[in-house]
Amino acid sequence: MTRENELLRKILRGENEYWEELIGMYYEDIYRYCIYHAPDRNLAQDAVQETFLKVIRYFPNYRDRGKFRAFLYKVASNVCTDQWRKCREEEIPEDTVYLETGYARSEDDIRFLERVRALPEELREIVYLKYAQELTMREIAKVLNIPMRTVQSKLRRALGILKCEEERAWGRKNGLKLNSLFLIF
Repeated sequence: MTRENELLRKILRGENEYWEELIGMYYEDIYRYCIYHAPDRNLAQDAVQETFLKVIRYFPNYRDRGKFRAFLYKVASNVCTDQWRKCREEEIPEDTVYLETGYARSEDDIRFLERVRALPEELREIVYLKYAQELTMREIAKVLNIPMRTVQSKLRRALGILKCEEERAWGRKNGLKLNSLFLIF
């Protein structure tokens, strides 16, 4: 039995003192998820707090129907979506790239992040959950409430778009036009 399962059982029995440890296991991951989806750090922190408050409030409905991690991300996703709707009135430039303080990013990293941000929301979310949060396909399907095959096909489509954009950028960087490449063959 994993530590997570052990904590979940104790909490289900009413031993609420174990919430702190369970939240501690996931706090950083949920914070990173929320900072990716929130327009600023303060709203991300609010989203994290609201996520854990809702998880505690609705936990009796959980009843071990799948992985707790997927349940947690589903709640965080809903909180971030609600928060984004509330903040829509404020204009935030789409090309803004949010960086964690203390991390230096290369120009290539920034350009890649911009390409990921340019993906349609449904594809961007899957790429983020898979590669930044390291969720499994099954967990992503539960978080987004879509079939696993749909997750797989959308991830494949997103990676294809990113690959194509990367190839175009490489061609532009090296002074090649896409049409001129075909003339060689």
